[in-house]
Amino acid sequence: MEPVPHIEGLNRRFGIADTAQVVAGKGGLPVVRITSPAAHAEVSLYGAQVLSWQPAGAEEAIFVSERSHWEPGVPIRGGIPVCFPWFGNKADDPKAPKHGFARTREWRLDSLCADDDGSVTLVCLTSNDDSTRPWWPHDFLLAYRIRIAQTLRLELSVVNRGAGPFRFEEALHTYFRVGRVQQACVRGLDGVAYLDKTDGFREKRKSGDLLIAGQTDNAYMDTEGPIEIVDSSLQRRLRTDKLHSCSTVVWNPWHDGAATLSDFGENEWQSMLCVEAGNVMRGAVTLAPGEEHMLRATISVLPQ
Repeated sequence: MEPVPHIEGLNRRFGIADTAQVVAGKGGLPVVRITSPAAHAEVSLYGAQVLSWQPAGAEEAIFVSERSHWEPGVPIRGGIPVCFPWFGNKADDPKAPKHGFARTREWRLDSLCADDDGSVTLVCLTSNDDSTRPWWPHDFLLAYRIRIAQTLRLELSVVNRGAGPFRFEEALHTYFRVGRVQQACVRGLDGVAYLDKTDGFREKRKSGDLLIAGQTDNAYMDTEGPIEIVDSSLQRRLRTDKLHSCSTVVWNPWHDGAATLSDFGENEWQSMLCVEAGNVMRGAVTLAPGEEHMLRATISVLPQ
């Protein structure tokens, strides 16, 4: 956790009067707070994690648990965690942190700027160091460009700075806020093959819209098209357009799964649904030395 004087220094360097400030958030973690004509948002530098995005004229689009832990070394429950360089459990080390180490690192704020159209863009960086090498012995740079506007555009770039190739998984683990998950459905996955984690990763194929009627943890493979949550309760659609993403993960813990999570309220599972752009499992990316890979997700709130 950064001391408050350092947060104040970041604000002096990067803050934009009446638009964007670096402040101490919950647990003292540094947060970029954005208020513009286009949208209100918060991005935690811990994990470079979007915590809130509310485009002008719309309700909040992002879910964060009221019971989330706010302390170094512990993931924030909700928002948009960055999963890297593996997704879920690390295949060769069950003691490794779930979903990798990027979401529990404090990232460096590299730039923060406002444009005439009301959008605000920040770039956060992180790279390998002595704390990452025991888990993953590769030299890398992550650059995360977040554009806050009427749409939320997320661009995660991975650069291989090492002498040999490496293979990684990645996901933008978006927790969407919904009115009532039982009255929501996911469109854009018709005919797509997926791996069902709740059924031993058996491969299945989706037909029609996805209705959430129980614990759901599916990785949809070879799908690059847009995905929409149709939220009847809030009468809106939450659309994710993807670029350089061949996987989509859909997750809701339902009552039984949420009950096992200390950082999840008893009934909060009804108000969230994760739909995640990424490249996971057999969609993992191999990057040669000097190469760069960019994953983009563009999120929109649309009328139903």
